[in-house]
Amino acid sequence: METSTKEAGIFGPRYRALTIGIILAVTTVAFEGLAITTIAPSLAQKLNGLHLYGWIFSAFLLAQIVGTMVIGQQINKSGVFASFIAAILIFVVGIVIAATSVNMVMLIIGRLFQGFGAGSIITCVYYSITLGYPDQLRTKILAMFSSAYILPALVGPYIAGLLAELLSWRFVFWLVLPFIGLAVVLTLPAFRKFSVKDKSASKGGRKEGLAVLLAIGTGMLLSGLGFITDWKGMVLSVAGVLIMIQPLRKLLPKGTFSARKGLPATIASRGLFVACYNATESYVVLALTEVKKLPADLAGLIVAAGALSWSTAAWLQSKLDAKDHGTGRNKRVTVGICFMIIGVAAVMLSVGLPEGGIVYAVISQIFTGFGIGLAHPTTGAIALQHASEGEEGEISASLQFTDAFSPGLSIGIGGALIAVSQTLEWGLLTGILLALSLQLLFVLVSCAVSFRIQQAKLNSQSEVSTKA
Repeated sequence: METSTKEAGIFGPRYRALTIGIILAVTTVAFEGLAITTIAPSLAQKLNGLHLYGWIFSAFLLAQIVGTMVIGQQINKSGVFASFIAAILIFVVGIVIAATSVNMVMLIIGRLFQGFGAGSIITCVYYSITLGYPDQLRTKILAMFSSAYILPALVGPYIAGLLAELLSWRFVFWLVLPFIGLAVVLTLPAFRKFSVKDKSASKGGRKEGLAVLLAIGTGMLLSGLGFITDWKGMVLSVAGVLIMIQPLRKLLPKGTFSARKGLPATIASRGLFVACYNATESYVVLALTEVKKLPADLAGLIVAAGALSWSTAAWLQSKLDAKDHGTGRNKRVTVGICFMIIGVAAVMLSVGLPEGGIVYAVISQIFTGFGIGLAHPTTGAIALQHASEGEEGEISASLQFTDAFSPGLSIGIGGALIAVSQTLEWGLLTGILLALSLQLLFVLVSCAVSFRIQQAKLNSQSEVSTKA
């Protein structure tokens, strides 16, 4: 029986529909998330909401955290089938709201629904892999899961820019509906067969509440920063920070804020460079389209250059890791972050210099993409080395949480700096440069923290593949 399963593979008759459905679901969510990077400046201008630009991304990312936590507990109670249907419906509602938005507030509400739905969908996919495939096929479907992000990263930004230029930014949202519908048709028959493992009350309910509390506190902070020049903004910002402290302490490994050597430093460094990468990518597109006046499709191609560079570096680090058996991981993280520092500096030159727009922008994306391609999968492997038996899920959750929360916060603060710049009549260019300066600070601190990363001792059972 096991032999026939291996021979059939993930595209064998028994698993084909589920596999294709999972790939479509992940690809659709990835495309929607990446495509927004290209069209965000255009829709922000047309909806008269440039001062709320950062919220286009932050609303999605913060809601994604909540969706991941909530649906994870809901699956234990209601099963994957009902949870996946709910996740899809919430995601589609978000798409419809965003596509029909008449102002920025409506768009942000749509992004909240999309983020919650996207986090829920990906969580359901992980559960379906656990329940739907035998152990010998899980690594194959997980590798395909990761590969499903590559095509959207390469072509998504350009296609979105092209649609925005030739038709309307609204079509970027409508485009994903047929694909998500096909994914549902293919996956639901398999999901219906999955039984609920534990209908009892989950102990993780506390984390649901912490995630919601964190999202509320972060929202208050980012909202307050947007009008920090007013005393009400100061009060709102301080209140938001106070609300955020306890959830962050519980949801991150102990010692993360002090960058304690080992796992905490790994998580801290990763959070900072992931925040830098996502925010830099968001604001370089805004600068290229609104300051340099480049068409959205060309800006999308520049972003795609970063994605291609990321993929190349991720492949390279996997080869290097196999060659040195993981002994050079710490060095690769630091080298990758140094590449990112060069990339962010090039971004600031591309924005600040009148003549250097496209050339410096391409260079910046190549360097930042290559840097995160080295550092991101490597920090994941290092973090998982620290997992004792049974702790792999908890550390994986910490990595996913960091990858969603830190960019949401960073992009939001950058957006607040742009809003303040407009309020004080400093101009859009000044606001973007302030936002990029913050990212440079983040990646410099990340580099310093990377020297505190320590690997756990490797053995035959704990060696982790670092393929992207």
